[in-house]
Amino acid sequence: MSGEPPGRRVDARRLWAGGLATAVVAALVAVAGVLVARGVFDTAVLAPQGDGVWGNANTPKYALSAAVAALVATALLHILVTTTPRPGRFFTWVMVLLTAIVAALPLTLDLAGPSAVATSIINIVIGTAILSTLIGVARTAVRRPHRKP
Repeated sequence: MSGEPPGRRVDARRLWAGGLATAVVAALVAVAGVLVARGVFDTAVLAPQGDGVWGNANTPKYALSAAVAALVATALLHILVTTTPRPGRFFTWVMVLLTAIVAALPLTLDLAGPSAVATSIINIVIGTAILSTLIGVARTAVRRPHRKP
């Protein structure tokens, strides 16, 4: 017995390939967010303003953290689709709540107002990207058998 709910089949290879692609997207969203905040809006995000548009060593760490978050979300999704009824609903709720937490976090730190708001917005976009892409991946990686008439 596979542990999956009856009638559901998970293509783990497809799920994790989509998870890796989502990790790349999340990392690129982080980098793009920093570039837009620093280069377009002249707002210091993750580094002092004097460090330029790319910021400093924190920018790659931020991108790597976004990628890791996407992989952790993929693991959570895999667990949910193999163990729970309505995994998409549970996954969506978990992701929305986690995104709310990481969006609120910069607003609680000792950051300048614009920096905190910019970081919060970037975190929301990263969370939304992870949620929306993985829900799409799950639609193609999780199959229900066709019922015979």
